[in-house]
Amino acid sequence: QVQLVESGGGVVQTGGSLILSCTSSERIDSRDGWAWYRQAPGMQREMFASMPNDEITRYADAVKGRFTISRDNALNTVDLQMNNLKPEDTAVYFCNLHYSPRPWGRGTKVTVSS
Repeated sequence: QVQLVESGGGVVQTGGSLILSCTSSERIDSRDGWAWYRQAPGMQREMFASMPNDEITRYADAVKGRFTISRDNALNTVDLQMNNLKPEDTAVYFCNLHYSPRPWGRGTKVTVSS
């Protein structure tokens, strides 16, 4: 069973940057896409960045222009570069496959202080 492991979270000040990484325990077909989700306290988990294939990236308006999703098919990883972080970005961040979601990992917590 595929295990997804997210890392890279932490505490950062407003305006700071973080890079999150997600690793799959098994090889992921390059035709499958990736997505990042986040769950803020008291809120539902939501997708905010996706990479349905190697050519397309999509972002929620809240992160557009600040976050960048990228993948490395050889390493079975997906990264998330987060710039100009805001307090409203505080959440637990999760990755998953776009077309065939796997069991959720534990996520990585991001806290943005004002």
